[in-house]
Amino acid sequence: MPSHPHLATSEWTLDYPPFFAWFEYVLSHVAKYFDPEMLNVHNLNYSSSRTLLFQRFSVIFTDVLFVYAVHECCKCIDGKKAGKELTEKPKFILSVLLLWNFGLLIVDHIHFQYNGFLFGLMLLSIARLFQKRHMEGAFLFAVLLHFKHIYLYVAPAYGVYLLRSYCFTANKPDGSIRWNSFNFIRVISLGLVVFLVSALSLGPFLALNQLPQVFSRLFPFKRGLCHAYWAPNFWALYNALDKVLSVIGLKWKLLDPGKIPKASMTSGLVQQFQHTVLPSVTPLATLICTLIAILPSIFCLWFKPQGARGFLRCLILCALSSFMFGWHVHEKAILLAILPMSLLSVGKAGDASIFLILTTTGHYSLFPLLFTAPELPIKILLMLLFTIYSISSLKTLFRKEKPLFNWMETFYLLGLGPLEVCCEFVFPFTSWKLKYPFIPLLLTSVYCAVGITYAWFKLYVSVLTDPPVGKTKKQ
Repeated sequence: MPSHPHLATSEWTLDYPPFFAWFEYVLSHVAKYFDPEMLNVHNLNYSSSRTLLFQRFSVIFTDVLFVYAVHECCKCIDGKKAGKELTEKPKFILSVLLLWNFGLLIVDHIHFQYNGFLFGLMLLSIARLFQKRHMEGAFLFAVLLHFKHIYLYVAPAYGVYLLRSYCFTANKPDGSIRWNSFNFIRVISLGLVVFLVSALSLGPFLALNQLPQVFSRLFPFKRGLCHAYWAPNFWALYNALDKVLSVIGLKWKLLDPGKIPKASMTSGLVQQFQHTVLPSVTPLATLICTLIAILPSIFCLWFKPQGARGFLRCLILCALSSFMFGWHVHEKAILLAILPMSLLSVGKAGDASIFLILTTTGHYSLFPLLFTAPELPIKILLMLLFTIYSISSLKTLFRKEKPLFNWMETFYLLGLGPLEVCCEFVFPFTSWKLKYPFIPLLLTSVYCAVGITYAWFKLYVSVLTDPPVGKTKKQ
């Protein structure tokens, strides 16, 4: 990492924490045997068949951790109330939903990234908390944060759950905390784990007085509210509304064309923008919105304890709330909610319904990542296979429950088909393509934002209305 910005050798900056740099350093010792030219930092935009071979194999090899984490998560499926046969079926479904997850498959193995082993660390830490191995879970999550800081989204869930269920060792009969059961030694142990991992990661940069540069790369607020392709969240709807209002204002001569910002939110560039009609959004505003969105789930985790399952629901809500209201969110961040939601989907019909809406909409929102003609049939076929299996297997699992979708949800999900036909097979052959090239991305982002917002709201209602452990809803 260069000590000054002007020493940078590429437009692509290292915006991951130090552990990921060490991970790539270890990979480089193997990469040199495939093609040493790929390690030349001045060799920009370099490509070779051996480089591609190494990258593909390295992703597959590191996915071993993800496979092991899935195995551990499947062991956490509760089988106390069902026979072995009834327990094995949810485990098999869960293993397929995780191992053959469409989003992770295209992001890692087609778009190419190393998300598999990172999600493996997260799922393994979740499994350890389910197994009441709290220190291991805390250690794995601390390590994960220093591999990729996007997992800060779910840090509040970890912090509150560990304090509530590990540092306080006893509850009253009504589920509330026995304040005299606080274990100070456990707090010190958890703090020590986090401190040692952080010291190992950031210590060298602190010694060299380079921490400000590290944080400026990890939190690049100058990149703007939205990515080039709007992540399907609240701000996509906000941006779209601003566009509609600006068009109406210009048509009815309510706005002065000369005062409209030249930088367009759909220009495809990653930079700061100003909205035309609605108030422009600052990083502080997104932070406040995110905190407000997260707080109810944290409150429920503390005052309505539901065990490890309650922690998992809070984790998903933290991930979704951060996705919905965060600053410069990438569309790939939806996987942070989809993958852990898979664990809930095989437990209750209501959670299965939310999972299917979230995963179908979230996965479709990743389609713009694969934009070449040869990739078009691949992504459509893979998503159809995964979606059909997910819906059919969960419907079979909960066949004695009420239908997983109501008519409105069914209508919305079926609407993804016409949307894809319009964006991929109709729009490219119209005269609008040259004048409004951003229309397909805008439609995809806004349509998917509606579904993800609905899933987020539906999960929140479920969490807020569920009773604490030991109590049941009144009939």
